[in-house]
Amino acid sequence: MNAIATATITTADTGEEIDGITVLRDYHLNGGYDWMDLIAEHGWAVIPSWGSEGWDLGQWPYVMVAATRTADRIGNLFGVATYCEGDVTCTYYRTKARQWDAITEQAFFQWKNGQAHGPADLPEAAAELPSRDRQPYTVPAA
Repeated sequence: MNAIATATITTADTGEEIDGITVLRDYHLNGGYDWMDLIAEHGWAVIPSWGSEGWDLGQWPYVMVAATRTADRIGNLFGVATYCEGDVTCTYYRTKARQWDAITEQAFFQWKNGQAHGPADLPEAAAELPSRDRQPYTVPAA
């Protein structure tokens, strides 16, 4: 099976079925860095850090989270893919807010389980994270 395919997807937040969307599939041919290069050719980018302090998002090259933005005839579509030693899941959302929620869930899972360096004062659930840790890291202006 190809690591990149065109398929019919169902958006996770609105339940819409949409044809002809680029979907990321399992990739056991080479390692994570090769997967990162491959998906970049199709409009996806691996996210290195998340939240207020640029906490780790994943454990490269073994675990990574990638995102994309595309559109159909109705409007924007926001994708999230997780790569874990070649196993890939891919989900689409209609809104950026839901995409960020999905990425936050991944980050929280990794931080809570010690798989990635994150905030020391983690709450019990990802939904309880402060808003500053539920969004992309931005580099402060110099």
